[in-house]
Amino acid sequence: MKTIRFTQHAREQIVERGATEEEVSLTILNGKRERAKKDRLICRANFQYNSFWNGRKYAIKQVAAVIVEKEDETTVVTVYTFFF
Repeated sequence: MKTIRFTQHAREQIVERGATEEEVSLTILNGKRERAKKDRLICRANFQYNSFWNGRKYAIKQVAAVIVEKEDETTVVTVYTFFF
């Protein structure tokens, strides 16, 4: 298994957007992958949430990680979350 490395920006976005490093890692390992700009990939996965975010209750949290894959490591560039 490749090493997953988080940039400082990605770590900040994980906190700001309500995700966890574990969710991001699971998203990279098991999520749906799509091509993104600048030879990057975006990985998406949905997680049961059933909790509150910014004062509203949501059932699902989607984590989207923008990554750069190299032969020996995966670098997380940024992370997005979507609640529904």
